[in-house]
Amino acid sequence: MNQILNLRFATLAFLIANGIPAHAQQPMPIQRTPMVIAPTVEGMYLCDEAVADASVKDIDAAYAYCSQRKRNGSAAISRLLDTLEPGGAKGSVQVGYTATLQLLSIYQKTPQGWAIDKAKVDQFLNVIAEVKRPVVVYFSADHFDSVSPLADALRKDPVNLMQLRDGKPLELNYFGYRIIPYTLSADAAIPVNQYRFEALDYLAKRIKALPKAVQSRIVAYTLAGELHHMFPNFEGGMGSYQDIQVTDYSSSSVAGFRQWLRNKYKSIEQFNARNGFAYASFDVVPAPSKDIRKEKLTSFGEHYDAHADGTLPIAGWLWDPNKTIEQLDLYVNGQRVGPVERGMNRLDVYRAEESITTPNTGYRIDYDYSALPAGRYTAQVIAQSRGAQYKVGEVEFAVVARDQGPVKPVRFTAIKDVQNSKKLPGVRTWLDMPRGLQDVYYNPLARDWNLYRESQVYGFLNVFYDRALRAGLPAEKLYSHQIVPRVNSSWNPQLFAADQTLNGSAPWKQGLNMYGGATDSAWVREFIAQRKITDYGVPEFNPQQWKLSGTHVAAMQSHYNGGARFISPYYFSVIPDRFKGGAEHGVNRMELRPDNPKDGSDHFYRAIVEFAKQ
Repeated sequence: MNQILNLRFATLAFLIANGIPAHAQQPMPIQRTPMVIAPTVEGMYLCDEAVADASVKDIDAAYAYCSQRKRNGSAAISRLLDTLEPGGAKGSVQVGYTATLQLLSIYQKTPQGWAIDKAKVDQFLNVIAEVKRPVVVYFSADHFDSVSPLADALRKDPVNLMQLRDGKPLELNYFGYRIIPYTLSADAAIPVNQYRFEALDYLAKRIKALPKAVQSRIVAYTLAGELHHMFPNFEGGMGSYQDIQVTDYSSSSVAGFRQWLRNKYKSIEQFNARNGFAYASFDVVPAPSKDIRKEKLTSFGEHYDAHADGTLPIAGWLWDPNKTIEQLDLYVNGQRVGPVERGMNRLDVYRAEESITTPNTGYRIDYDYSALPAGRYTAQVIAQSRGAQYKVGEVEFAVVARDQGPVKPVRFTAIKDVQNSKKLPGVRTWLDMPRGLQDVYYNPLARDWNLYRESQVYGFLNVFYDRALRAGLPAEKLYSHQIVPRVNSSWNPQLFAADQTLNGSAPWKQGLNMYGGATDSAWVREFIAQRKITDYGVPEFNPQQWKLSGTHVAAMQSHYNGGARFISPYYFSVIPDRFKGGAEHGVNRMELRPDNPKDGSDHFYRAIVEFAKQ
């Protein structure tokens, strides 16, 4: 007990000395499972012999060299982890690593067709056996599982892919890395699913045959990757609200939507009565896809845009360094609607303005306008500060009827005695959306379409999880590997349709990816608390900050206190510079090494070393 108390006091002293925020300066819980810092490591199969051989000129040749000799990167990974936590994994915080395996990559072409290459699986499992550290095993089966001969073959068959409304799949890249929008249908007869599920079954069988000591080092399995719907400009279009395009309009997806409507409404008569339509049967109900402003509709149910589901995001950013604002509220036509969430991630604002020292400046409320009559309305974001009200932002919007009739202002009594928030010391703010006089058309079928799309994401992950269970992987170690779009106040979560997978009632344990301000966020802590999520993991983790000392330790401490089983810093590399290309992009800025100042990567590296001493 004395050792535990000494550890708690030493940790608190370190936090205070490094200027870490007060919420992180809480003593660590006395009893809990050790938290594993499990960084993603690039170069798992790069052996020392290839690095030492000057005749090996590029990374592909190096991997081939190692594969031919049945060698891997376990020695380099072990050296890296020993640098981060000398003497092996011990204490309340332990350093391990994340071992990523793309499921489609383990197949090879044979005269009989595609078959699992046992040697590739051996190579992966040998690393796990040889590195004597805790490990998170990541079974990647999402759109990033896209660089292999089998992936090349699968992308040529439309049945394997999500489709835009024109029937075409998306051609997408992410910082130069090709991604493939695989279907979210869980039908095991679809070729891509056949291979994904077969690979999962085989890997589970092989893992269960490993020595018990090796199996015990596996602290978690993260399943499938970031599952969500897709959209154009995947790299930079997360915040698109104008002229959006979504998936999946494949024939099987639309048929699934109609069945989903049957299950919800029971009869076409009830569906029409509740939504004001006159469809003859569910077989002719469309999946909404047309913008009423630009296209002729056969029926109003076809209308779809970022606001058609009846919600209007009112969002921006607010920098309040002196913490003078106690609360934000939304008022529409002078009537209070409710509180506006704040403290959401806006890494773009943090990057753009040197004096802003945290990314957590975003605010947002998704206002449900679906019950409003047609007319022009005024939305105001109002700050409360020491008994007075201050206007943070104001915008007009227009609710338009289905027949696109004239829109008139709706009379209201304005809020009186409201000053500009810029009068508060140090406060800076901007209202990003909606644009002025944004016109909105509520289509209840668009709301159903979005809910159905969410159910597709949940359904695939649920089947993948169930498959892992039936293959014999332990339930207490099965985590998702999901993105949390709503933590970023400027993003459009409808594009992803991932919300249902993030509920605490899901059968799997939650794995929540966090970047920027999300890594240490009151908003995230509230999100986790509201959903009663416990024993979670963070399969991707990088604060991407550099302005304040102690930021990275505070973020890790926050998740220790919150009960995280593991966090996976993204990312380390054991590939020497001579094998790396010279081009810089948004991903390699995050390589964690003591000589990389970009995105605060050097700060994060040193913080891991310090935090692992616990």
